[in-house]
Amino acid sequence: MTYWVPRMKLQDERRITREGTVLFKREVLEGIAGGRIDRVFRVWAEPRARAGSTQRTWAGIIVIDSVTAVTPEEITEEDALRSGFKSRAALLTALSKSTKQGGYHRVMLHLGGPDPRAELAGNADLTDQELADLKAALDAIDTRSRRGPWTREVLRLIEEHPGLRAMDLAERLDRDKLPFKADVRRLKSLGLTESLETGYRLSPRGKALMAYLGP
Repeated sequence: MTYWVPRMKLQDERRITREGTVLFKREVLEGIAGGRIDRVFRVWAEPRARAGSTQRTWAGIIVIDSVTAVTPEEITEEDALRSGFKSRAALLTALSKSTKQGGYHRVMLHLGGPDPRAELAGNADLTDQELADLKAALDAIDTRSRRGPWTREVLRLIEEHPGLRAMDLAERLDRDKLPFKADVRRLKSLGLTESLETGYRLSPRGKALMAYLGP
């Protein structure tokens, strides 16, 4: 049996972190990292995660253990406590306020380990050769770009405006938000930027590179 819920206004969007196909609030990620939370509940027409899949978040790699469709009657007090709620009633109330249409799903998960990107980003002790290699990587990205060089411009923009919304950053470059975010993800894969609840900042590795590159 699938339980359908009404569409209502989503609250507290500012505190949500999006990584991959599942949305996590910051306090939920903290609970997963601390071992207090081992499940979350979602309203989906079709499951947006599958058992065995992983997601990279600022807290580390989240491993999805199982995804099960459930009715409200199958949600227990333990489910509520292990998903970060004070009571079953509080969990059911939160689910009823979802803007999504679909059934309730229990997602069992655990922290699989640190995100390799975070370890990479946190390393600012770079040799001259490592800095030269990073510069060469940026040069290669710029050379392949159909619209011309962009990597330094985006890095400098993030350096000057940490925490500014992606949409506002994109507007400063007269670009659309989604392609701009894709470019930032490429820089993040090199360990040069870090995602914040709103916007981005340079990582220690990114700051070291910008100091090497100069003005």
